[in-house]
Amino acid sequence: MNEFISLTVAGIATYGCVYALTAMGLVVTYTTSGIFNFAQGAIGMIGAFFFYELSRVWHIPSLLSLIIAVFIFAPLIGALLERLVMRRLENAALEAKLTVTIALLLLGIALATAIWNPQTVRNLPSFFNGHQVSVGGVNLTYQQVIVVLAAILAAVLLRLFFIYTRAGIATRAVVDDRDLAALTGASPARFAQLGWAMGCALAALAGILIAPQNGALDITNLTLLVVNGYAAAMVGRLRSLPLTFAGAIVLGVLYSYALGYLPSTLVWNDFANITPMIFLLLVILVLPQSRAVLSRRIMVRAPRVVGLRESLIAGGALILAGVLFSRLLSGNNLSYANTGVSLGIIMLSLVLLTGYGGQVSLCQFSFAGLGAYAMSKVGGTHGSLLGILAAMGLAGAVGGLVALPSLRLRGLYLALATLAFAQGMDTYFFGNPQFFGVAGSISVARPDLFGFQLSSSRTLLIALTVVFALIATLILTFRRSRFGRRLVAINDSPAACLTVGVDMTRSKLAVFIISAAIAGLGGALYAGAQTQVGPNDFQFILSLTLLLIAVVWGIRTTAGMLFGGIVFSLGPLLGQHLTHPRDAFDLLVGLAAIGVSQNPEGTFGGNTLLQRWRNSREAQPPQAAGALAADSGEERLSHAAG
Repeated sequence: MNEFISLTVAGIATYGCVYALTAMGLVVTYTTSGIFNFAQGAIGMIGAFFFYELSRVWHIPSLLSLIIAVFIFAPLIGALLERLVMRRLENAALEAKLTVTIALLLLGIALATAIWNPQTVRNLPSFFNGHQVSVGGVNLTYQQVIVVLAAILAAVLLRLFFIYTRAGIATRAVVDDRDLAALTGASPARFAQLGWAMGCALAALAGILIAPQNGALDITNLTLLVVNGYAAAMVGRLRSLPLTFAGAIVLGVLYSYALGYLPSTLVWNDFANITPMIFLLLVILVLPQSRAVLSRRIMVRAPRVVGLRESLIAGGALILAGVLFSRLLSGNNLSYANTGVSLGIIMLSLVLLTGYGGQVSLCQFSFAGLGAYAMSKVGGTHGSLLGILAAMGLAGAVGGLVALPSLRLRGLYLALATLAFAQGMDTYFFGNPQFFGVAGSISVARPDLFGFQLSSSRTLLIALTVVFALIATLILTFRRSRFGRRLVAINDSPAACLTVGVDMTRSKLAVFIISAAIAGLGGALYAGAQTQVGPNDFQFILSLTLLLIAVVWGIRTTAGMLFGGIVFSLGPLLGQHLTHPRDAFDLLVGLAAIGVSQNPEGTFGGNTLLQRWRNSREAQPPQAAGALAADSGEERLSHAAG
């Protein structure tokens, strides 16, 4: 009984209240701006390191350092982010909004690595270190008491703010109806900025309070610990602060029970570590979803669909370019090209799933890893075609299993569900010696395609460009088909599709399976280009980076995926000139992705100079933007229903 009480109190004081702080910050940010902040963990991590700098390096008193970090530094970051980046994303697609916050996550980690050398050990002592108090026979440190009091005080103050203050009431009005609140004199932008300032302050407070309990300050671990608060935020459906607080306490207690009661074996320890993500997945699947919205977003002009003739010409040009570069490149440069094209094939799966279908997946690299594993086990030492089919079959089958319980999910719910799956795969599949061996890596033979054994890197590059051109042409053909028009119609307006009898469930399941199979194929080819891969090649953070780069280059374009894959593969080149190549690459990608706020359609999207020139050449009489969007939607729905 004493152990049960101890674990319960520890779950509340050590984990639950910290989760509550970061989850309430997520709720405040989302309800005031409509953007789910994936960078919440990075902001909390930077707040903790900044507090360390103030208190331990500059020797400012701890209380004053806490006030500066939480009430000045973090709110200033939040206000600047909203003003410079988030304000331009009001009418952007979900993948663009998520991409920008993912970019901020990578940018925060890269900046922290550049400022604070990870090799230096930094310890942040607890507040009132060494002092304890007994509560119900359980000894609590003053640090744990402070965490509990801070969480309760933050919850109460936020509740009072939103109910009894003029600014809080105006904020709730903006959340309920942004346009109507603006007519009454409220400024939606100003209150969104206030929400971001408050959310970042709570993230910094959570990071500062959890850091002493986590041992030495670690950039990655501290960032991911705060990420566990996602599950608590979903309990309140990103709206209710009381439910969010309750969900955080339940999550913290469950995590404490898992650590205390589960056997001390590798499998069960891993299970305890992913308890927050399991909780997140269960919450998303159990809670009722919001109703289908009438429209997804407003676009001035529907994206132009490339015709078959243009697709074939572009594919032929790509193959000729592959032949040319296979002769011009050599050594590492040829390896980078092979890796880039194979990554581009994986990214093509996002064009179909996210670009056309509007379903955001954060686990595409997990499907690619399944394809690589199947290729290793079935393809043999000669990379038979049977291994390629097994790679597509395994990835597609698992994709279908992931999609089945998620068919009722939309938007952010689906993205977080796939994120939970990806983190579970990192722990139980890619990190499991039974699958990737004791050495932590598997050998994958280069495939035998079109009757040729691709042992040479030059022939492999030609074959990869052929495969890319073939899949890209098939995807564009699919887009022009009746099923493709139906998919785009579902993306544009789910509610309208329901009224005309479109079978959304079957369409979503089919596109998820096809997308996973393409990612599995790309994973098999990617592993073949590397000849040896390990768990680090398929971490869930890479799936986030993959989506980020896809949106930067234009997630609705196949050409953008080719360039995105090549850019992704060039990260190791930075190692020849920079001390921390991985972090420098994250820094550059993060800065580039922030440009999505200026152009949500990406580099090859509908806002490029080429598209503007093409639009100006079309002799179409000027119409109102709303009429164009309405005509486009009616045309898609009529094709889909017919």
